[in-house]
Amino acid sequence: MTSFTLSTTPQTNRPMSLSLSPSVVFAFVGLLIASACSAPEETEQAAFDIPEDYLEQPAEIPVFWKTTLGEVSDFLEKNVRKGKVEIIGKSAGGRPIRAVFYGSAREGKGTTTFSGSLGFRDVRAYRGPDHDKTVFLGMSAVHGGEFEGIVGTVNLISVLETGKDLRGKEWPEIVAAAAAIDRLIVIPVMNPDGRDRVPLRMEKYTDTSYQIHEFFNTGGKPDHSLIGWPDVKEFIPLDFKKTSFPGGYPNDAGVNLMHDDFFGKRQPETNALFDLVANEKPDIILNMHTGAPPTDYYARMHRPLCEPVLEPAFTALYSKVHTALAAHGLQGTNDPEIEAKIDVARNRGLYNLDAALNLHCGALGALIEFPSHSFSGTNRAGEVVKHTPEMLLDAELVCHQEALKFLQETGGRSKWTPSPNRSKVKF
Repeated sequence: MTSFTLSTTPQTNRPMSLSLSPSVVFAFVGLLIASACSAPEETEQAAFDIPEDYLEQPAEIPVFWKTTLGEVSDFLEKNVRKGKVEIIGKSAGGRPIRAVFYGSAREGKGTTTFSGSLGFRDVRAYRGPDHDKTVFLGMSAVHGGEFEGIVGTVNLISVLETGKDLRGKEWPEIVAAAAAIDRLIVIPVMNPDGRDRVPLRMEKYTDTSYQIHEFFNTGGKPDHSLIGWPDVKEFIPLDFKKTSFPGGYPNDAGVNLMHDDFFGKRQPETNALFDLVANEKPDIILNMHTGAPPTDYYARMHRPLCEPVLEPAFTALYSKVHTALAAHGLQGTNDPEIEAKIDVARNRGLYNLDAALNLHCGALGALIEFPSHSFSGTNRAGEVVKHTPEMLLDAELVCHQEALKFLQETGGRSKWTPSPNRSKVKF
């Protein structure tokens, strides 16, 4: 175990020493290298206690694996031409939150609040005169230590710009579906504070041990044991001083954005997202995470707590996404009768960011948990299942593809819900 600090400011509570062991130098240099990969936006962090071997990365990192703030920012600057990159807000730590916009935004305003439209029994009164516009929002890295979603959204942007992901693989169905909807918004890193805190571009593969991934994700206790899930949610905000490493879950204020104080004093990241969806009124929001169930170790869509009227739409979206994943060999079987059937016990709705977004703007939210590139789980038969980075990228893009196609084919929120007062809505 190596104790070190990335801060360039001398600490008053302990003397500086120039006598460094080789292991300390290794750990420190490893972090500087990782930090340099994503400069200049990433900033130095306070003292954390990270085991030396946790800082090891693969000897070769795939060209499509772009996860650091610097890599993402550089990619957006050099490659986005059809879309428009905007900073939608800043994090608690002052880091910019970038989104890429395609298509045309809604014009005009509705006549009531979202809650008012539900009471009126016609959501079009909230969505406005162009209520039938279709709008899709995809975001990742609400938890900064979960790299797979960042890789997926960056490669989705590549497909939207060039028709190909960063491997050169073509995705014509994504291109066609995206062209058929009115508005598409992608946020690669929703929690830049958490992402900047994790000093890796890519985790090394550790067979079936999730220790390193969990340490960087949910953090470590002072005795270096894992904080773990769901224990990481017990203390919000998290006091970093009571950890050896706080993980990538929280922002710099110690708040896990999935469980912000949505009706109280919200974090700046949440406010930025709430303002965005209030203006754009998306039909679908995909929230990409890393956290597939270890005993059925495949991508899994989860339903947030939401309006009962949207449950049929969620069930249909779930079926479409999981049928496609099965067809691509990215589920435990290739049988949609098995893979596309919702396990109600495991797919119960919870009050979290996705639920709050639904109540804020009426969007159908879905959180998708993916396997990690750094460790293996098991299938239903107890056999070890390993997902390569290439497989994980395919799974991410298949999910985006099918969600876009679902929105194109079904027409969005204004078509999903009944409108008994249709003739009364005037704009």
